Amino acid sequence: MILNSFLQAFLNLHFLPLFLMVMLIIAMQYRRMEKMRESFYGRGTGRTWHDLFVAAGLGLVGGLLGSYLMIFIGLTLSESGLIYLWPVAILLMLINMRFLCFSYAGGLLALASLLFGFPDIKVPQILALVAILHLVESFLIFSSGHLGAVPAYIKGPGGRITGGFTLQKFWPIPLVVLAVIAGGSVVEGGIEMPGWWPLLKPGVPGDPQTLTYIIMPVVAALGYGDLTIARTPLEKSRLSALYLSIYSLVLLILAVLSEESRSFALAAALFSFLGHEAVIYIGRGIEFREKPLYVPPEQGVRVLDVLPDGPAWRAGIRSGDVLLAIDGVNVENKMDLANRLQGAVSPLTVDYWSHAAAVQRRALMNPPRRANLWGIVPVPEGQEHHYLEMMTTGSLGRWLQQAWRNFIH
Repeated sequence: MILNSFLQAFLNLHFLPLFLMVMLIIAMQYRRMEKMRESFYGRGTGRTWHDLFVAAGLGLVGGLLGSYLMIFIGLTLSESGLIYLWPVAILLMLINMRFLCFSYAGGLLALASLLFGFPDIKVPQILALVAILHLVESFLIFSSGHLGAVPAYIKGPGGRITGGFTLQKFWPIPLVVLAVIAGGSVVEGGIEMPGWWPLLKPGVPGDPQTLTYIIMPVVAALGYGDLTIARTPLEKSRLSALYLSIYSLVLLILAVLSEESRSFALAAALFSFLGHEAVIYIGRGIEFREKPLYVPPEQGVRVLDVLPDGPAWRAGIRSGDVLLAIDGVNVENKMDLANRLQGAVSPLTVDYWSHAAAVQRRALMNPPRRANLWGIVPVPEGQEHHYLEMMTTGSLGRWLQQAWRNFIH
């Protein structure tokens, strides 16, 4: 029944245009990421359409998974507070970009409802929505969070510039969810479930035996943003997925328990945004506290990334490898490497240390079709003028920071 409703949603003339609009917005994001890769490699990788179709396919799987979870626990569209979530999330985004996540808006709305009685929402429902969306996101991050990682020179808290990757993924999420109608009559598109009672009880008055549940299609979009300097993109995305899944499951349990206890409801509301902050703090902290992976070695030039299917890639060189010598002559730094590669028109013999295999190898690297486009991105050596700073403060947040500085001075 759920699967049939999910597939039928794409024939709905109200749902399909909205889904295609979300796909267009996501395509624009992947195009932006392709331009970032082009600035490093010297040419594009042609991944935009590939990344979009992979994201769409995984989004369908994630949406179906989320639909099953939402209907299983009894999450209803009419009581999940969506009408309040988006405006509050957008307002919070002006303070800091990461506050666009529903964990902050959902937690604050739930807290306000519990303490002040406004807005009039069902707290377990809105927090369960946040939990399930993050659980779906953790599955998508585990599956594809590392794909299409963009190399970057990153300036850490201490001012040191190190090599790393920015991880950014976006997925369109089609969902079918329940809307609850009191009474025994089944309207078009509705289904009767006599005797069935969800974990989260609907707030609609009436005999549960005569409630009608209407399955409705909706579309959402999920995004993942992270960085890594101490791990490979695959290792970092898997670790992020683990932390986020733990957060999601704890929040979901608290949301269900809050159905019967105000204390659990308060705990769930606080955990919604404080737990999410803890996930971010731990994830960022382990990167900057541990030894960076993409830094210059004692000898040779470490590779931050290579252009897929470029000359270096075809020679077997991968991210993290160390180039030791070209045609038997040692390379000392990335300027030395650039001079050796400059203008070469014949195949070059490259000695390098393979990070993955932990062995030294020798390979033949054929010259590129386009002059000097060898497809090698070395790690930074400290003299770079272009780098990424860790700042996600929004316009309102920057204004508040400036106002506070003016006040204390």
